[in-house]
Amino acid sequence: MTGDGAVTVAVRVKPGSSRTRVGGRYDGPYGPALVIAVHQPAVDGRATEAARRALAEALRLRPAAVTLRAGAASRDKLFEVAGPDVAIDARLRELRDGSAR
Repeated sequence: MTGDGAVTVAVRVKPGSSRTRVGGRYDGPYGPALVIAVHQPAVDGRATEAARRALAEALRLRPAAVTLRAGAASRDKLFEVAGPDVAIDARLRELRDGSAR
């Protein structure tokens, strides 16, 4: 890997949560997915946008580095993340297995 590519991240969004939380694993249609709980409801893309921003924050990236690739009307989504591949992959593993701080 060159470190300047993009990584595709499978995500399972749980809208209507009491607080935003990123972490955990869900075996979804796109494979092992990162679970993102957001306070916003699943109305007019609000939960999707909240999940996009939460993913960027959890990966320590700016929100513009994360774009939706698939799943606009679904809880199961694919996001494309631009940034250093190795760092993103390592952080995703931490978040999925619960070792993130």
